[in-house]
Amino acid sequence: MRSVTPLTGGPPAEVQLPYAPLARVIAQARFAPILAIRNPDKVASFQEAIRGTYPVLQEERTNQIVIGPLGLPASPREEVIWRFGDREKQPLWRVSLSADFVALETSAYASRADFLDRFQHVVQALEQPFKPAQCQRLGIRYIDRMKGQAISRIIDLIRPKILGIALPNEEQPLSLGGAVLHMMTEVALAAQEGQITARWGSLPDNATYDPNALEPIAEPSWILDLDMFTTSPVAFESEVLASTAKAFAERIYAVFREMVTDEFLRFYGGNP
Repeated sequence: MRSVTPLTGGPPAEVQLPYAPLARVIAQARFAPILAIRNPDKVASFQEAIRGTYPVLQEERTNQIVIGPLGLPASPREEVIWRFGDREKQPLWRVSLSADFVALETSAYASRADFLDRFQHVVQALEQPFKPAQCQRLGIRYIDRMKGQAISRIIDLIRPKILGIALPNEEQPLSLGGAVLHMMTEVALAAQEGQITARWGSLPDNATYDPNALEPIAEPSWILDLDMFTTSPVAFESEVLASTAKAFAERIYAVFREMVTDEFLRFYGGNP
């Protein structure tokens, strides 16, 4: 029996999962707009600091609708996002930099320590040449996607209180759970360090609820998406942000462990 609670106190001991179903992990720090980041010449120093790990650069331009003073849309404004990947096609690691945020994301998560070290390095690369005054919002997001055999064993892997109507009912074999094609639950949780938006449920094949973070796949899946953030400004210092990100990751892990069973840990190669 664990002596910790999921939303306060220290995290449970981490159980390594060699076959963890993590689809994507994302860390993002937002700051007041720095117009110089739109200039390729100004971004060169940032690129040099991370180029050894993320050598492939792509420039992405998007149009943003700006709302005018009367509540009416003004002319679209073009924004540039610099994407730095570890390889040309389908990068496993990617850094994104725009005028008001920097983010690190991966589909090849190895460990919490490795991810947080990489995030701190990215923040340092931005901190030195651009010196943002504050981080206005810091967020960490873990998205697990179960598929294949895990779907047929979902009642063994996820705690009953989380499954809800998807839990089979022996007394009512024709219950709603047997007819679920798409079900996503979303809750906002107040944790010790900030707020967590938790989403979970089943998706049919070729479907997604967030195309920017989770690509559709050609088979049904079950999703557990935990996104922790705070909107209280903090100093934009790499050590401060890395420490906060670590606390967020540990809190997310505590909530994750509250939602999955020990059989989940064993199913993905862990030893609880």
